[in-house]
Amino acid sequence: RLQGSMASAPLDSLLNFSAPLDVTLLETVVSTVYTGEPSQMAAAQRVLSQLQDRIASEDAAGALNWFRVDTILEAPALSTSTKFYALQILENAIKFRWKTLPAQQQAGIKAFIVNLVIQKSSSEETFRSEKVFMTKLNVILVQIVKQEWPHNWPSFISDIVNSSKANETLCENNMAILKLLSEEVFDFSRDEMTSAKAKKLKQSFNADFSLIFQLCEYILGHSTKQSLLVCTFQTLLKFLNWIPLGYIFETALVKTLVYNFLPLPAFRNDVLACLTEVGSLDIGT
Repeated sequence: RLQGSMASAPLDSLLNFSAPLDVTLLETVVSTVYTGEPSQMAAAQRVLSQLQDRIASEDAAGALNWFRVDTILEAPALSTSTKFYALQILENAIKFRWKTLPAQQQAGIKAFIVNLVIQKSSSEETFRSEKVFMTKLNVILVQIVKQEWPHNWPSFISDIVNSSKANETLCENNMAILKLLSEEVFDFSRDEMTSAKAKKLKQSFNADFSLIFQLCEYILGHSTKQSLLVCTFQTLLKFLNWIPLGYIFETALVKTLVYNFLPLPAFRNDVLACLTEVGSLDIGT
């Protein structure tokens, strides 16, 4: 079947930017990479790489108007692999060419990704069954945040904290987003952004951290959902080496970890990691 479809529509017709994107052919090419004969797989992979390079070399706004990521992601008949490929195209555009996009297009992409993340992570079933897809969506959202926050999106932290109150699955994904953002800003920033940009993001994180800490306290005090609690511990671990020490030593955080969660086998490893990080902090004595 693949051979027939490949023969009837030459692969390189995907590279014709003067005609509308053939989404059906894109699906065929992507699926061939995973299920075709060895020679077909190589040809299909080559075309996908050429398409990615071609999009990267075109005007970003025009290329994304032609390669409509939103249309691909919302098409129920397309495979996860094809949607993942579309997300890769979008991630590269955001990471390397965001500033060249018109403000209206930036706003459209941001709104689409935010709404998709909320939609996918509001359902426990979807969140679990599409975990790899969700992780990629989160990465893309964080790339947008790095471009837009705080100057064009000053309410990002309050937005994410307030939306966490909607349901526990959404809250869990929001904690994962905050963990990713912390890693990007405090762990990987040397390679990923200018020192001035990294400094600005670190200042923004510190300025709004009280909201994040209140959310963490609320989760630890009220939730009984194991996966949410584990995600919160893992996110806290990323925060502990940069947040003001008052959040650690002048609150009930350490006591809560030691007495409420350390005795429970399901949480012991993650709580121990947090306590080890606290023990290694330089408190200037």
